Amino acid sequence: MKATRRTLLGAGAAFMLRPPNLLAAPSHRRGTVGPRNLITDVPGLKVGYADAPSNCTGVSVILPDAPAAAAVDIRGGGPATRETDTLTLGNLVHTVDAIVLSGGSVYGLASGDGTAAWLGARGRGFSFHPNPTVPPAPIVPTAALYDLATGGDKNWGEDPPYHALGIAAASRASDTFPLGTHGAGYGATAGALKGGLGSASYITHDGITVGAIAACNSFGSVVAPGGRRFWAGEFEIGDEFGGLGPVKSVTPLEDWGLAKLNPQPRTNTTLACIATDVTLTNDELKRVAIIAQDGMARAIRPIHTSFDGDIVFALSTAQQEITTSPTSLERSILVTRIGTLAADVLARAIARGVYLATCPPGMTTQPWSHL
Repeated sequence: MKATRRTLLGAGAAFMLRPPNLLAAPSHRRGTVGPRNLITDVPGLKVGYADAPSNCTGVSVILPDAPAAAAVDIRGGGPATRETDTLTLGNLVHTVDAIVLSGGSVYGLASGDGTAAWLGARGRGFSFHPNPTVPPAPIVPTAALYDLATGGDKNWGEDPPYHALGIAAASRASDTFPLGTHGAGYGATAGALKGGLGSASYITHDGITVGAIAACNSFGSVVAPGGRRFWAGEFEIGDEFGGLGPVKSVTPLEDWGLAKLNPQPRTNTTLACIATDVTLTNDELKRVAIIAQDGMARAIRPIHTSFDGDIVFALSTAQQEITTSPTSLERSILVTRIGTLAADVLARAIARGVYLATCPPGMTTQPWSHL
């Protein structure tokens, strides 16, 4: 057995860790929910939001304290995005200054412009040679969900509100923010229920923090047919979305429950961002985002349809460094571990957003609490 282990580890066997036990994950030791149970439990990260009740829409901004390595994975068939190509491996810039989630479909992408303007005015952004006469170029990947048909005044002509909402959301970035009918989840619908903005976190027994934020506007249902139990109930910690526990009955394979039965193209999307404080490369974050997509599958059924624009951003605030060989087995295990945690945390965030959502004036979609 010892000879086999030496063969597997190779030169990576002498790696150094800070702290020394972050790669181990003994099953008998448990972590805990972060103090806020929000993505902002990840050190070095803030979130801002802006609501537009008269338009029944909103914007959420994920704002790292410093430029952060990031990646993206898109699985839905109808995405609306801005600057996601900058996250492709091999491009010039490898960090982002903010990530924006918005309502408004293609109009909502202007929220990224607003956030970029806010950042640039404060000297934040990419620059070859800083010069007071040349503004920096903030890197702000943005994704928008479709809430154009869920009520509110959408007759905005040539002046949609999203540029201003992007500025407002960035300007109020904080460690805390409300869930449910706020930010990008303001006008969202989750299947036949009112959707919303959710967030959750987890801190492992050895100090790794993983957080997620999601705006759920899915075609699929977040609850099992015939009841109130969330598909994500198996991953709930405490009673963060009702404490009803996991789905108990066997569901017929073709029963979609409270999904949207007559979807129209580009009317559904779940937007998400997951984050960790462990220093990871863009390539490693891409794998984390891919694994984290399973969190959507654990919380929504069906998922990743032609009618959805499902997207997961992943970023690292690089608050703690783990030094290993980049090709070592331990490094791959670490990335897999963080991605798996992110998937569970994302499932919880989606359920929390729907659980806490309320129906704003002018919107008639049933909230979960009325089931």
